[in-house]
Amino acid sequence: MSTNHKSSHSQWSSKIGFLMAAVGSAVGLGSIWKFPYMTGDSGGSAFVIVFIISIALIGFPVLVTEWLIGRRGQSNPAASFRKAAVANNTSPAWSLLGYFGILAAFMILSFYSVIGGWSLNYTLKAGINAFGGLNADATGKIFETMLANPTEMTLWHTAFMGLTALIVAGGVSAGIEKASKIMMPALAFILLFIVGYNAINMDFAKGAEFLFKFDLQRMQEVGVGKVLMAALGHAFFCLSLGMAIMVSYGSYLKQDVDLLATARTVIIWDIIFSLAAGLAIFPILFSNHLDPAAGPGLVFVTLPIAFGQMSLGVVVGTLFFLLLTFAALTSSISILEPIVEFLEEKTPMSRKICTIVGAVATWAVGVLALLSFNKLSDFAVFTIHKNGKDIPQGIFDALDYTSSKIMLPLIGLGTIILIGWFINQESVKRELGLDGMKWTIWQIVVKFVAPIGIIAVFLTELLG
Repeated sequence: MSTNHKSSHSQWSSKIGFLMAAVGSAVGLGSIWKFPYMTGDSGGSAFVIVFIISIALIGFPVLVTEWLIGRRGQSNPAASFRKAAVANNTSPAWSLLGYFGILAAFMILSFYSVIGGWSLNYTLKAGINAFGGLNADATGKIFETMLANPTEMTLWHTAFMGLTALIVAGGVSAGIEKASKIMMPALAFILLFIVGYNAINMDFAKGAEFLFKFDLQRMQEVGVGKVLMAALGHAFFCLSLGMAIMVSYGSYLKQDVDLLATARTVIIWDIIFSLAAGLAIFPILFSNHLDPAAGPGLVFVTLPIAFGQMSLGVVVGTLFFLLLTFAALTSSISILEPIVEFLEEKTPMSRKICTIVGAVATWAVGVLALLSFNKLSDFAVFTIHKNGKDIPQGIFDALDYTSSKIMLPLIGLGTIILIGWFINQESVKRELGLDGMKWTIWQIVVKFVAPIGIIAVFLTELLG
């Protein structure tokens, strides 16, 4: 029995506030950090094209579905899934999707905050010109030294989690919505500044060509299957799907919000920010003869080389890592929210106390995650077999792999199956305002295209 002490459910104060928060959740480290290095790893423009197609065919319907379930439920994610199921005479066990989504959010935030701490740390380093005149070995040493120092990482992890909790504790409108209205324009301005600087001072044409000129040969060199699955997977994960965030955000929505139009806007802005991140990074790399396929170390090892050698490198480098920090923060507040909403509705605790409890718990797991780079580096939670190799998974990697590669696609698959096959379709049709050919296309995508795509990503990652 719930001990829900709330007499009413919070709501967004404005449509633009919700839009800013939703875009902020999508435009996180996935767009600013992960998208550029995945583009570099996966064949440049070929990855970009498949990503855009995938986000439209899979990301869009899952996003709309999660908002729809949340708005109907007007409760925490687990309760919203249960209400949707019971109202359509199907098993209340569908509520497990909400519980697992909250668990996934908890796991993801624990290590996400560690990376957010790296961003804060590197903002300071860039500001004091710590990268001035350094080569690849030297910037690599800086990163390795940070990873080897549990005290330093815990300090920055704590600072980042503290900022996240401070915003979420303020509530939906006064906390998340207000912060998003400030950070998203700031993020856009910084990104625009760096892109503008690159257009004047860097090899902008080569960076743009890498992103936008389709090269089938490069796609074949990387592997067509790898490019397709990487783009499909990133399209799903970059929208914060499967971790209860959008269900939680949907629960604060009023009935007059057009879900389809809003989802289109969020996806368009996510694509714009992702491409702009590429234009902020690749021209700098090509101008300094650096490798765009440097993998996850692209931002923390490769880019600092360029910042240390370019004119205005201190300014551009500081702004870039500030951009990365803002992007991480707009996502981390959204990841903490479903945890806090659940605690707030299920316990007699105030929102502030629920935020502290949720933040401290995820912080503690995050400390264990960061220790996997140093004190617990020899400890493996499990081993995965990939590309013919057995790869030990430390605590950080295990949290990432279990949540991102297993839980999120399965939760997303369950959500799209629930809405496509078990919810009354006439009610969905009315709520979305679809008819004729648009409704037919929606049915085909939700019932077949999106589920098959998610299953393909899941099996490829699991068996790869």
